[in-house]
Amino acid sequence: MNSRKTALSFAAAGTAAGVIGLVVLAQPAGAGEAPPALPPVSAQALVESVLNTEIPALAGSVSIENNLGLPIPGLPSSSGAGDKIQVWADGTGKGRLAIAGRAAETTIVDDGSTVWVWNSDDRSVTKVPHAGSNADKPLEGKFADPAAAATELVTAMQEDSTVSVDGTARVAGRPVYQLVLAPKPSERTLLREIRVSVDSELRIPLQLEVLSNGQADPAVKVGFTEFSDAAQDPGLFAFTPPAGATISEKDVDQKFEGKSPEDLLAKADLKTVGRGWDVVATGKLPADVLKGAEGMGNGSEQNVFALLGTVGRKVTGDFGTGYVITTNVGTALITEDGKVAVGAEQVVTEAIATVK
Repeated sequence: MNSRKTALSFAAAGTAAGVIGLVVLAQPAGAGEAPPALPPVSAQALVESVLNTEIPALAGSVSIENNLGLPIPGLPSSSGAGDKIQVWADGTGKGRLAIAGRAAETTIVDDGSTVWVWNSDDRSVTKVPHAGSNADKPLEGKFADPAAAATELVTAMQEDSTVSVDGTARVAGRPVYQLVLAPKPSERTLLREIRVSVDSELRIPLQLEVLSNGQADPAVKVGFTEFSDAAQDPGLFAFTPPAGATISEKDVDQKFEGKSPEDLLAKADLKTVGRGWDVVATGKLPADVLKGAEGMGNGSEQNVFALLGTVGRKVTGDFGTGYVITTNVGTALITEDGKVAVGAEQVVTEAIATVK
């Protein structure tokens, strides 16, 4: 498996460098509890044990806090008080993710050959076939197998990071080691560190915090609030579209009717270039999305560049003319001919030159 490619495919924001693969992971580790006494372990030994561990069958409840400020296709927004997020995995690569909100529910099922995405709000089903190997599993399927994705992240990032063990904690009632990955001095990123809580017995990641420079609160918190490792009902990993549902293949509808940069960038079919903390997501907006820039449109349709002008600043360079949207963790650059790059501010202008 090309673990680096797989983990980095999560990064719609290069500064996140794939951390969104840890979508099962969550709350402040054991806040208010005394840290558990665990046998000492070196960072190298902990990483090796994570990478050599088979992900077991599991189930759990999850909490997500997403403060990245840049869109990550497939990453749910912060889970609210009325939301319930549950995950299941069968230990062989099949998985299920259910996000139940106050008004609608999204269910993602990976049956081993196809990923199914069900949205109860508009009664739509999206089919996303696997391209081949597990390394080519579609993004939606990776969220249904979160512990495996977290393991791939560690594989992808360790080479470009200073890795250490910073004590112990508890996550979902289980004792964990805290594995910290910090960018090496040569890396260009606004992030300070990625903190992964590793189950002391199972050696699988249970929690993630992504911390940026100059910010006290994490840019991302994802993790288990409840967790169990046990065999799961095989029926959880099969999907039959509900009667009357609208079924489509992924990326069939490219029409832009959104009112936010997240809606816009979701149309760019972002791919990653580079490596480590400097990885950048690049893509190009479809022609019919750009056509919306010719007039203000009507109804819910909004002019693309009018939108970008309200949230970013206009810039020029070797890439032509475009708009830059900057947050505390990274930068999005969108040119007037539709090229897109998302990542650390220092590298997006280099990366956008590679977009055809």
